[in-house]
Amino acid sequence: MTTTSERVSEPLTRQPSQRVSQSVFDGSRLRVVLLVDVYDGAQQQFLEAYEQLCNQVASVPGHVSDQLCQSIENPSQWLITSEWESAPPFLTWVNSEEHVRMVEPLHSCVRDTRSLRFHIVRETGGPTDAEPGKRRLQTSPRIGDGLIRHALTFTVKPGSEDTVAKILAGYSSPEPQVDDTTRLCRTSLFMHGNRVVRAIEVRGDLLAALRHVARQPEVRAVEEAINPYLEQDRDLDDPESARVFFTRAALPAVHHVTAGQESPDAVRHALYYPAREGCGLRLAELLARQDEAAADDPNGPVLRSTIFQRDDVVVRLVDVRGGLDTDPGPVLGLAGRGQAAELTELLDGEALGADASALRDGTPARLLTVSRMELVTDRRAPDA
Repeated sequence: MTTTSERVSEPLTRQPSQRVSQSVFDGSRLRVVLLVDVYDGAQQQFLEAYEQLCNQVASVPGHVSDQLCQSIENPSQWLITSEWESAPPFLTWVNSEEHVRMVEPLHSCVRDTRSLRFHIVRETGGPTDAEPGKRRLQTSPRIGDGLIRHALTFTVKPGSEDTVAKILAGYSSPEPQVDDTTRLCRTSLFMHGNRVVRAIEVRGDLLAALRHVARQPEVRAVEEAINPYLEQDRDLDDPESARVFFTRAALPAVHHVTAGQESPDAVRHALYYPAREGCGLRLAELLARQDEAAADDPNGPVLRSTIFQRDDVVVRLVDVRGGLDTDPGPVLGLAGRGQAAELTELLDGEALGADASALRDGTPARLLTVSRMELVTDRRAPDA
């Protein structure tokens, strides 16, 4: 008998398609590029901190190798590249509390960083063609839609949910145009109990857009207003406190698929899938497989789906035509009762607010009810 872990551990194979714009589950190797700007005079301190970090990273499952490079033109500019067996083990590590603690020694000597992640599509000088199974290269380039999707999530103190929702719904939208090449296209904000999820769509440079939004007075006022209600304390006037908070709040998009159709009555919804400890990535991969299969149905209710995942928090953003409850299986990310059993096996019922028996015996309609997030605000920039 095949177990859930065996079913979802195989690489998600994907044929060339106009529908898929992002996925970390295709099984190909990953190249991570970290651009680092070091404070003047702190180069030796940075090198020592890196060597300590490098020794720790070497034992992380899925890590293959890394290189540290220093600019020949500006000694303050450094480049760290690393190779990983695939994206999932890297994401498991980089989104962990272990990683937050591991990189702390770098903070005092680094002015700025930028992380870029790439699947390896082609290479020279690697394994020979006689060993294709060891290459694990991306088989074909993905076709995107020009949008970068990202989300933040955090929890507020129980009992403050209504107050926080009013604050978050009442802010003025920031100027969408960041610069000549970057534009903030859409911001969608949802809540499930005391968990807040803010998803954004950006055309251009995600980091530039995030910094642009953070500088807007109306956004800063809202962030200050919700500070007293956050379960994780933060001080936005303290760069280190703010950095740690937003690092832990980051909820990266791990998969996106669109059916290649549009509908004037499409409505955006968010679904919350808290996973049992250590099962977040497996749950996200299961949903990704089901979404890819569902996208082949031209009459399906889901026009597009984006899956966000960090640790054991999984959120799925879906644009649905027709009513949410018309066809709950595909809306929930399920193709049948077999998939429902796999999903409930990975879900944390207590975090979802449903007991074990409700999950075990739950129909897609019941699961949809308990996982649905409440819309706070969904704003699109003009001409987005």
